[in-house]
Order: sequence, then structure tokens, then C-alpha cells
Amino acid sequence: MTTPAALSRDLEAVGVDGDLWGLVNSKARYRAAVPVLLDWLRHVDERVPEPDLGKVREGLVRALTVPEARPVAAPELIRQFQEVDELTVRWAIGNALSVVYDDSVFDQLEPLVREPRFGQGRQMLVHGLGRSRHPRAPGLLVELLSDDDVAAHALTALTKLKPPGVRGAVEPLLDHPRPLVRKNAKKALEKLP
Repeated sequence: MTTPAALSRDLEAVGVDGDLWGLVNSKARYRAAVPVLLDWLRHVDERVPEPDLGKVREGLVRALTVPEARPVAAPELIRQFQEVDELTVRWAIGNALSVVYDDSVFDQLEPLVREPRFGQGRQMLVHGLGRSRHPRAPGLLVELLSDDDVAAHALTALTKLKPPGVRGAVEPLLDHPRPLVRKNAKKALEKLP
């Protein structure tokens, strides 16, 4: 995928390699690029024509999947998550949010993880709640155990949080029809108080 020339110039102007997918695949830290990437993501529909629009959007999202974008990228990623229709891009946005999430956006994230129409695109959003210290996070994750699209990820998040009093909600999932859910339920029960 070729990086749009204007985006390459904007990245190089802040001292960062102008190859978008090079950033995605890099281990380098590039805090200076975060405002540029966010600006491009906000305006990607205006700046990038089809057929490249979807790939450039995905590249921008993946390049923002770094701790340096926490939490400044979260509001725009939330907006993108709501507006994008393609499952793979929505999943990538959810993955980015799992990295840049902090509890300052819990109230905006909660309705997204509850919304069944977002389907499996919510998986990494739910996974990211494993870093939450918000008092409603454990209860929300327990509720999501009944949602087959995200149950396995809710179990992983609960395992990270280790809240008391949720073993009873997890135990029935040892008999779940999906192997990943059963496996994650077993892991959770090994670690939950």
C-alpha cells in the first residue's frame, strides 16, 4: 500500500518516516507523529479517494495503536468505530482503542461494547476493559459473558481485573459450546478470587 504523498510529507515534517505501513510495522516510538496521524484520520474521507480510502484509514488506525496515542486518540477512534461499516476495520479500531483506552472514555466506550450490531468488532474493546479501574467495568464484563460475540474477551478482561464475586457467573461457561470460551473460563477460574 502506497502512503499518500501529502501524508508522507506531513510525517517527514515532524521527523518521522513518511511510510505509513512502515510505522505500523515498526517498533520505533513516534510520539511526534500522533497529532499528524489523528489529523489525517479525522479528514481521511476528504483527503483520500477510493479505492485507497479503506486501506489508508486502516493504516492510520493501526499506526495509532501505540501507548503514545493514549488517551488523546480515543475520542476520534470512538467516532470512527461508530461510523465504519467494514468489520475488519472496526475490529482494528477496537484493537487501537484497547491500547489507547483509559477510564476517561469509559462512558463513551460502554454503549459501544453493549451494542450487538457492532458484533465481533467489539472484541478488542472488551479486551481493553481488562485495564480499567472504573467501578462499573467488572459488572459490565459480567453482563457481556452472555454475548457470544465477546464472551471470550470478557473472560480475559475479568481474568486481568480479578474482581471478587464473579466466579458464579464464570463457572457456567465451562460448558459453553465454543472451545475458546471454555478455555478462557477455565483460565479465569484459576485466577479469580
